[in-house]
Amino acid sequence: MRLARAKPNSLLMDLSSPRNPIAVPPDAGAVAEQLAAVVVEAGGVARDMFARGITSWSKHNDSPVTDADIAVDTLLKQKLGALAPDYGWLSEETADMPARLERRRVWIVDPIDGTRAFMAGGPDWAVAAALVEDGRPIAGALFAPVTQELFLAAVGCGATRNGAPIRASNAHAVAGARADGPAHWLSRVDRAGMLARVPRIRSLALRIARVATGELDAAFAAPNGNDWDLAAADLLVHEAGGRLTDLDGLQLIYNAPVPRHGALVSAGAGLHPSVMDAARRDEE
Repeated sequence: MRLARAKPNSLLMDLSSPRNPIAVPPDAGAVAEQLAAVVVEAGGVARDMFARGITSWSKHNDSPVTDADIAVDTLLKQKLGALAPDYGWLSEETADMPARLERRRVWIVDPIDGTRAFMAGGPDWAVAAALVEDGRPIAGALFAPVTQELFLAAVGCGATRNGAPIRASNAHAVAGARADGPAHWLSRVDRAGMLARVPRIRSLALRIARVATGELDAAFAAPNGNDWDLAAADLLVHEAGGRLTDLDGLQLIYNAPVPRHGALVSAGAGLHPSVMDAARRDEE
C-alpha cells in the first residue's frame, strides 16, 4: 500500500502556503514519499562508504562519529533544503541554530542512527528523517540499508514497510511480552522476569519501528534520547496503532530549545499502560 500522492510540484508549495491549515496537511503522504527517496539515497551513500573504508572519531560527549555520518548529513541537508529552504533544520551532525525555533515546520534527521552498529558492520542502523510541524511529526521515513527495509508514515495515512501496511501488536499482558531496550533499564522495569527479552537493537529509531511492525511488543529508551533519534519512529508507531510516550503518558514535543527527552516507553495501545505503569513505579 502506497501513501497518498500529490502532484510533485505541489508538494512543498502547499505545505509552505500560509493558507494551509494547521490540521492534517492533505499532502503529508507525498512528503513522506519525498523523504523516502532521500533516505534511500543517503543509505546507499553510507553503505558504499563503509565498503570502501570509513574514518571515525569521538565527539565531545564521547559518542562515535564517522565520515559517513558527515557525508550523509550533507546530502540530507542539500536535498531537503532544496525542497523547502525556509524550513528549520535539526540534525545530530549539524551545529544547532536557534533559528529553527522560529519555524513552524522543521526537518529533523539522523544521518546514521546506530553509528556503533554501522561501524561494526551490523544490520541495526538506519537513516531517519521527519518533517515536524508545530512540535509533532507529520511525515517520516526510516531506511535500514543492510536489511533493505523502508518504513514510511504520514499523519492520518497509516504506516508501511516496503509498501505493506504495518500494525503494532495487540498484546495486553506484560508476561511474555517481547521487549527491547537498555539492559539496565529492562532490569529495573522487569523485576519479576516476565518480559521476553530480544537481542538488543542498537538503533533507537529501529527499535521503535519494530514496535510499529509488531515484532516487538514493547521498547524502552533511557533518558537523553534526542529529537533526531525519535521523530520519524514516533510517527511510525503512532500511525501503526501503537504509542510512544514519556513516563507520564505524554506525547513528545519536538523542536524545543533543548531537543532531548527523558525515559520513554513504546508499545501497542493495549500493552502501553501496563508497561508504562511498571516503569513509573520503578522511578518512584
